[in-house]
Amino acid sequence: MLSILIPVYNYDVFKLVSELKHQADNLGITYEIIVQDDASVSFSSENNQINSLANCFFSINKENLGRGRNINSLCSKSKYDYVLIMEADALPQNKSYLKNYIDLLSKKPEVIFGGVKYPDSIPPNEKILRWKYGRNREIKTLYQRLQNKYDFVLTWNLLLKKDILLQFPFPEFIHEYGYEDLVFIKKLQLNSVSITHIENALIHYNDEENLDFIKKAEKAVKNLHDLISSEKIDSKDVKLSKIYAFLKNLRLTGVLKSIYKRSKKRILNNLTSRKPNLYLLDFYKLGYYCDLKQ
Repeated sequence: MLSILIPVYNYDVFKLVSELKHQADNLGITYEIIVQDDASVSFSSENNQINSLANCFFSINKENLGRGRNINSLCSKSKYDYVLIMEADALPQNKSYLKNYIDLLSKKPEVIFGGVKYPDSIPPNEKILRWKYGRNREIKTLYQRLQNKYDFVLTWNLLLKKDILLQFPFPEFIHEYGYEDLVFIKKLQLNSVSITHIENALIHYNDEENLDFIKKAEKAVKNLHDLISSEKIDSKDVKLSKIYAFLKNLRLTGVLKSIYKRSKKRILNNLTSRKPNLYLLDFYKLGYYCDLKQ
C-alpha cells in the first residue's frame, strides 16, 4: 500500500514517526515508515527508538549522500506501490492527514502534493527570517497551486507512484544545496506526469537561525550559477537567472553589482533584525549572482 520515506539530517524525527504510525494503524492499512539519516552526528539515540516500533525502520548512512541521493536510496529500499516523501522537521496539520491521501489512491493518481503551512506563533528574532520567508513565499492556497500545477510544488509532502520515482529519480549530479526540487519537478512536467493538488498540509517547523538561512541562500545561488554554467539547468527556468539576463541586456548588471557591494552590510543588518525585508533578501541573492557571473 504505502511506504513513507523520511530523509533526516541532525533532527529528532521520533515524534513525527509516532504520529504517522498512529494514523496508519488507525486506518488499518499496509504500510512501512523508513527513516534514513544522512551521516549526521546528532539525535541518533532518539531516532534509534524508531526501530522499536512495528513497521518502522531507522538507519544511518555511512557517508553523506545529499538529499536527492538519500531519497533515491530510500525509494530503492521501499516495497509498496506508493511512496510519501516527508520532511523531518514537519508534522501533519490534522489527524486525518494519511486518510486524506489514502482516500485518493483508488483513483490511481500519479503524484499528489498536499501543500505546506508554517506555525502561527512568531519565533525568536534570531530565527524569524526563515519563518517569514516560509509564510510569505512557500505557503500557497489550493487555488494558486491549481493555476500553476508544476510551479508551486515542494518535493516533500509529496505522494507518488514508486515506479515514477524509479523512472525519474532525484538528480544525483546536484551535490550542493539548492534546485534539486526544480530539476525533479521539471522532469515530471517534460514527461507529462500529472500532479494532483489537495489541501492536506504539513506544518514546517524549520527553526534555522537567520545567518544560517542566509548562508544556505548563498549556497543555493552559487549552486544555481554552477548548474547553469554546466548546462544542467536552463536559465529560463529560474526567476533569478531570468532577471539577471534581463538586466544584462540593459547593461545594468555592473551597476547592480556595485550597489550590492556597497550596501551588503546594511542589507545583512536588516535580514538579521526582528523585521527582515524579503525584498532585500531578493536583492541580496540577485547581487550575489551578479557578483558570481562577473
